[in-house]
Amino acid sequence: MKIAIIGGGPSGSVCATLLAQRGHEVAVFDEGGRPEHIAGESLVPGVIPLFRRMGIEDQVAAIGIRKPGVTFFPALGKEFAFSFSSLPRKFPDYAYNVPRPAFDRILEASSAHAGALVIPQRANLIAEGDKLHLSQETLASAGIWNGRQPDFLIDASGRRRLAARLLNIKADVGPRRDVSHFAHYEGFDPERPSGQVRINRLADGWSWRIPLQGKMSFGVVMDQKAAAALGKTPEERLEAAMRNDPLLSSETRGAKRISQAETYANYQLVSTKGVGENWASVGDAFGFVDPMLSPGMLLALQSAELLDEQLSTKPLEDALQVYSTKMKESLNAWRDLIDYFYDGRIFELHDRGCEFQTKLPFLPLGFIETFMSANMSGMASGFTTAEPWSRGVLKYAERFVLGNTPFLSRYAIA
Repeated sequence: MKIAIIGGGPSGSVCATLLAQRGHEVAVFDEGGRPEHIAGESLVPGVIPLFRRMGIEDQVAAIGIRKPGVTFFPALGKEFAFSFSSLPRKFPDYAYNVPRPAFDRILEASSAHAGALVIPQRANLIAEGDKLHLSQETLASAGIWNGRQPDFLIDASGRRRLAARLLNIKADVGPRRDVSHFAHYEGFDPERPSGQVRINRLADGWSWRIPLQGKMSFGVVMDQKAAAALGKTPEERLEAAMRNDPLLSSETRGAKRISQAETYANYQLVSTKGVGENWASVGDAFGFVDPMLSPGMLLALQSAELLDEQLSTKPLEDALQVYSTKMKESLNAWRDLIDYFYDGRIFELHDRGCEFQTKLPFLPLGFIETFMSANMSGMASGFTTAEPWSRGVLKYAERFVLGNTPFLSRYAIA
């Protein structure tokens, strides 16, 4: 099958690698131009099996920092840490923090090594009903397939969402209207344990600290009005966020910004339709969720792997239907999980679980906390996020521990 992929970012490159390995004729159209600093630097363990399958984990490890887990600071004096070491033994118990440009180059090189043709130019698309085609000018300038149209087209254009825009496909937009600013710094206090990602609840949002080799990625996510009140520029807003938060202020006295600040907006969007008669969207072109818990890269790479799996095992129409259903389930499962952190339910569950433990001294010490931590690690790692059992455990614990009546958590993020 002749396959054209629009976009050479992570999802497009992984699609190209997997499909080319199966013997398909794959051409990736990538016009380049991505910024030097891109969000998506913190990975989760769910990506490790794919790295091993592609044979690139050693390369990723060489440019990255090993990530053992995440520590949350939902309130002053309150610390909630979980480690991937609590995962079942069948799962990798670590991930990596990576500089995006170098990471993206590894994935692109993997696609070329697998036999995909990377064409450094823009691809212009034409809609015909529910079908997508490359323009004749694009085919002619690329010099491929004797000017014939590909059998299948994959939209990996990221947040440009070329297929959705061309076909006027609507999107399910989440309730939050946040903006994010981030930059790289030197001089942050070292994290403990090494490589641990740290997330702070702020007065009007939250912040991240992602350790990279020789530097720290620091960013904030908050309501647009709250961000505007911190300063006129992204750089001013980042500095103000550090000063205003007591914990950040104490840990960043020696911090010095070494890059320009980047800005992202609208972190919750899922296309109502991600496939068509001869095309499919992958990665952010299909949908993306809030960066809390770092699911973005996992969802992008998993979409590529899932599409490859379905195309290789089912007739095209059935493959696309299954792919679309599973992607929406995964995106919605992540949105549900992230909501537990935004409204503070996950931290209330932890606190009340510990209180419950003291009332039942006949249970092994830490029984409830250990069980819930293992379940949460499995979900946050990406291995069991959409599994009915894991989601059911969380919902049952919520009803049993917190009750059915709405409550306002002291840990809620505005």
